[in-house]
Amino acid sequence: MHQDFLPPGIAVLTGAGISKESGIDTFRDDGGLWTRVNLEEVATVDAWFRDKKKVLDFYNETRRAFRAAHITPNEAHEALARLEREYEGEVTIITQNIDPLHEMAGSRKVIHMHGRDGEVRCMVCKTEFASDADLTPESVCPNCRSIGELRPNIVWFGEMPIHLDEIYEVLERCGLFIAIGTSGEVYPAAGFVLHVRRYRPRAHTIELNLEPTDNKALFHEHIYGPATKVVPPYVTRILKQGWR
Repeated sequence: MHQDFLPPGIAVLTGAGISKESGIDTFRDDGGLWTRVNLEEVATVDAWFRDKKKVLDFYNETRRAFRAAHITPNEAHEALARLEREYEGEVTIITQNIDPLHEMAGSRKVIHMHGRDGEVRCMVCKTEFASDADLTPESVCPNCRSIGELRPNIVWFGEMPIHLDEIYEVLERCGLFIAIGTSGEVYPAAGFVLHVRRYRPRAHTIELNLEPTDNKALFHEHIYGPATKVVPPYVTRILKQGWR
């Protein structure tokens, strides 16, 4: 199809619910990470400046545990990768998750608004690079040679999500907005559907979730159930007949 006649873009927002069926606990559930760890001690900038070793040891351990678990994408991740491959227009995944499961499933256009596991950032020169090496207060930045300034490239509590300008550009040109496995409680992600309704009044919005969220009224359509059960058939529907 000629570029001038491509169908409207699709923006997909994913949250912890899409990865839960792959074995990654959501942070806020009973038994989730933040019920077992004091986030003020390991996931804030203040914690970093107060005790770099404690923060880095925590992320080193959680990263190793993730790798050892050999967690793989599930049917929902794979369905979204299929959507990107087969849909003739633009498909962009905006994820709140730091895991690489979308990429492992084959998705190529993925925006990690909270950063990504397996990436490191220098607090001095702001350089970002891929690395699975353990970090310590003695780690040296390969770019500016600063010592002890490398941190996981993950957004901590109290920090602004990243890539927001790019995200809002995607939202403002989409014809379909899909929210999958996200609580609708954490901003700015919870406000994305309202942004689409304001800037793309003809766009269709749909919520695919285990249960209704506080944003339910802002979605034109709702399908409830586990991501692995509701996402694949919805992707098939889009590819066969569109979303109307």
